[in-house]
Amino acid sequence: MSERTLEKKMIGRPVEELPTPALVADLEALEANLTLLSGYFSGKACKLRPHFKSHKCVTLARRQLACANTVGITCAKVSEAEKLVEGGVKDVLVANQLIGRDKVRRAAALNRRATVRVAVDSAEGVRQLGKAASELEVTVGVLVEVDVGMNRCGVKPGAPSMELARLAARTRGLRFDGFQGYEGHLVTIVDAQERREKVSAALGPLLETRAELEKSGLPVAIVSSGGSGTYDITGNFAGVDELQAGSYALMDSHYKKVRAEFANARYILATVISASAGRAVCDVGLKGMGCEYGDPLVLDHPEAKTLYVAEEHLPLEGISAAVGERLRIVPPHGCTTNNLYSRMWMVRNGIIEDVWPIEGRGCLE
Repeated sequence: MSERTLEKKMIGRPVEELPTPALVADLEALEANLTLLSGYFSGKACKLRPHFKSHKCVTLARRQLACANTVGITCAKVSEAEKLVEGGVKDVLVANQLIGRDKVRRAAALNRRATVRVAVDSAEGVRQLGKAASELEVTVGVLVEVDVGMNRCGVKPGAPSMELARLAARTRGLRFDGFQGYEGHLVTIVDAQERREKVSAALGPLLETRAELEKSGLPVAIVSSGGSGTYDITGNFAGVDELQAGSYALMDSHYKKVRAEFANARYILATVISASAGRAVCDVGLKGMGCEYGDPLVLDHPEAKTLYVAEEHLPLEGISAAVGERLRIVPPHGCTTNNLYSRMWMVRNGIIEDVWPIEGRGCLE
């Protein structure tokens, strides 16, 4: 049976009838998550720019964009930006450095059809992007990425960031739009007060850099920052204009420990293929579930403990389950889980209502 035939056949059927493992999202929980975060930003200066990397699904990105207080979509790769623009999204931020003739030309070309900004953190990155934009006769907006302590990409706050901003502003083909600073090393700190204090300390130099550059006469239109774990901290700082939250939409078992207000809308439907007293083995493993951040959660059996996660198997203990039983398993890392699937089955009240393609699967370049 072809995939399209299966999808047509399963609409209106109980989710338990799906071949497993299957990636599933509960529409009611998803819609509640979207409403909760978009509503939080009502009346605030900061608005949402949800991150595509968390789900890689263009249909879901369009749903997020249709929510109040949302200005665009964030993504991590130029290939993701291409999928978004093809899907009708008109305002995209590639929150990552693009290096190499192929990538910068693809990003520049997208600006013929949409506003696609790119993060930069080096003079070479500015040069390459400016050259591509000039050759294609477009203007590309850039955000200078400031390292706020994650020690990944970005330049130091203060003079180094302002110097790169001025270079971008005078580079033909580019438009300096502002700064990006992601406190990703802090978003999953469990203790709320510790998280607040460390985020506040990290964002201070970023916002001081903005103020100093504006004082010197160069306008800063955008400061883009934050994630699901810091939305109520970063999103309330004067001078932060956009929040790049992503995980809030579908959640996972790891992030749920930090943000209990959002529902686990995503799960993997799996089948028990082997069982004995107090133990069960499911038909999903590392090839179907991102497990970088701990153990999965079995929704219907929260007492179940993961023994380990193999390539194709999930052995559990402390569980009473029969061979053939279907289990709902919440992955510990949702972003890498969605990257493993070509579609997401959308369910309401246990009945399959729709199938959403995951167009960004495998978009690594």
